[in-house]
Amino acid sequence: MPIGDFVNNIPAPVFLLIHITAFVIGAYFAWRSFGAGASTLGWAFSLFALAEISYMTYHLDWTVFLFAHTISEVLDLVAFILVFVAATERASVGSTSAAATSR
Repeated sequence: MPIGDFVNNIPAPVFLLIHITAFVIGAYFAWRSFGAGASTLGWAFSLFALAEISYMTYHLDWTVFLFAHTISEVLDLVAFILVFVAATERASVGSTSAAATSR
């Protein structure tokens, strides 16, 4: 028995509810980010929401686990990179304006 085998006893609708909730959160954050003019963050949250849709395809028996998981992980990785890019852009803009005012 592999570690975590108990998860197989959880009904599929529970997993769908988890992924739907995560999708709604990601879509909401994307919508707010685009509305605030933070398009890099908007795309990051959009990719996260797409990853959640990809996860759902497995629980709906549309794809096999390894396919859905791989696609989702790639989308999450690119989203994570975009969050880092957005954070460093904001940090560098802040440090540039702070340096200009100290002169």
